[in-house]
Amino acid sequence: QVQVVESGGGLVQAGGSLRLSCAASGRTFSSFNMGWFRQAPGKERENVAAISWSSSSTYYTDSVKGRFTISRDNAKNIVYLQMNALKPEDTAVYYCGADFTFPVATTPRYWGQGTPVTVSS
Repeated sequence: QVQVVESGGGLVQAGGSLRLSCAASGRTFSSFNMGWFRQAPGKERENVAAISWSSSSTYYTDSVKGRFTISRDNAKNIVYLQMNALKPEDTAVYYCGADFTFPVATTPRYWGQGTPVTVSS
């Protein structure tokens, strides 16, 4: 079993940057593909980025390509989402998820409580 806790969200102006972290517990962390997804008020959950268990493959939704970077440190059981050039439309609650599928689904086997990101214009 894997438990994940997201952190790093907050309020930032458009054009700014944030780095989200996802700390995972469990000795099998390195076996899971990891992903970030988000949900804005009144909108469906959206897959944002994913990284395979070995970091050999990554996925980004089109709207964040070139701005967001996902990475992981299996030794520390952490996944990061570096978000640059943020836009107001990036405002959402961001969740970290773990699963065996790739990209990680928006309803993964394990996910956390989320961290809110607000981008002001």
